[in-house]
Amino acid sequence: MTTPLFRDDAYLREAPGRVVAHADGVVLDASLFYATGGGQPGDAGRLTWEGGEMAVATAVKGEGDAIVLKPAEGAPLPPVGAQVTQYLDWDLRHRHMRVHTALHLLSVVIPLPVTGGSIGAQKGRLDFDMPDAPEDKQALEDRLNALIAEDHDVSSEWITEAELDANPGLVKTMSVQPPRGAGRIRLVRIGEIDLQPCGGTHVRSTAEIGPVTLGKFEKKGRQNRRVSVILAV
Repeated sequence: MTTPLFRDDAYLREAPGRVVAHADGVVLDASLFYATGGGQPGDAGRLTWEGGEMAVATAVKGEGDAIVLKPAEGAPLPPVGAQVTQYLDWDLRHRHMRVHTALHLLSVVIPLPVTGGSIGAQKGRLDFDMPDAPEDKQALEDRLNALIAEDHDVSSEWITEAELDANPGLVKTMSVQPPRGAGRIRLVRIGEIDLQPCGGTHVRSTAEIGPVTLGKFEKKGRQNRRVSVILAV
């Protein structure tokens, strides 16, 4: 099992760790690095230890609760049992956080079922069950930027699986369901305007996202339309 340090503090950029296994990469007892999932890419960065350094290309989910840090091509692996220091590629992570939080706000501006999505360092997208494109894209973009500028607090909390079952409207995504089996579900709250299950990393307040633009509305199938959010800076 790997303790996900990013879940309690998404702003932590450096942390110690101990190598507990090799599994097509490195498994630590505690990880700064978010593992690819929920449409959000895995983190990158580096590990250092006495006499060595490994560039971390990405992080993925391993067996059980393990997080596997994938080395860049040719990078040496620290030996099992080694004490390492983890350094996060903070610029990449922070951009993912900004885009991810912006997509949560997009689901407020466009209150339709979400059929898919992905997050990048410059832009992200949501696919909606949307038979017809909105008539006024600029009005939606203006509303999205207004919510960002209002500087809503972003926080997380936990509920039981039974509580989620009693409130199915919390789940906006049709294609991805919250992970179950641990008995509890993590929710991300944005002020008083949004609350939904999410295991990803987010900024602390919406103003941190900065201005965004909306890409074109792309038709993806009979009823699906793809909407992209692009960071201005």
